[in-house]
Amino acid sequence: MAGESFTAFLLGAFVSLLTIMNPPATLPIFTSVTVGMDADTTRRTATKTSLYCFCILVGSLFVGSMIMKAFGISYGAMRVAGGMIIGLLGHGMLYGKAEVSEVAKAQYGNPAFFPLALPGITGPGSIAVVIGLETQIRELGGFQHRIGAYAAVLIAMLMVCAIEWLLLRSARSVTTRLGNTGIEVVTRLSGFLLICVGVQFVASGAQTLYATLVQAAAAAH
Repeated sequence: MAGESFTAFLLGAFVSLLTIMNPPATLPIFTSVTVGMDADTTRRTATKTSLYCFCILVGSLFVGSMIMKAFGISYGAMRVAGGMIIGLLGHGMLYGKAEVSEVAKAQYGNPAFFPLALPGITGPGSIAVVIGLETQIRELGGFQHRIGAYAAVLIAMLMVCAIEWLLLRSARSVTTRLGNTGIEVVTRLSGFLLICVGVQFVASGAQTLYATLVQAAAAAH
């Protein structure tokens, strides 16, 4: 049913994007980039960063499949590749040590877009998640189901970016309260969830690839 598809995609997209973007883990980078800014400029930078993140996600949702077609990439292959990327990022978050990149400390003309929005918050992993979701939507039967799924994913994107915006606006106070230990705990938990999401994407993509191979073999005979 359309309502079930909407709920499934809303929850799935929200959890996947929230864990891979991991808003608390982006606070040290944001604090480092905005260290010399006054309060008003910092708030404006937080707003612009969140808007850029939303635009990048929306662009990935509606343009991702066009890029795939241009390079002849199947939905199953994209889902497997995206799952591997997500799993590797999750592994790095789970076992690695989150540190502020030296790149993030540099000065840029528009830091809200680079390095904060891209690749700091909406990097390859989140883009892969969105394109993977889009491939699942295209395989749904019925126009109404697909429209509902697209709407659910857009709402999930807006919700995650709103959470990111709220945290970035109060980045300095939140960083002080959480401390390095709190941010590290959140990062480790998010890394484990990302590994689970990545495995699910790989399994779903492998199933799609297998079905495509079976259909091709049947057509050849």
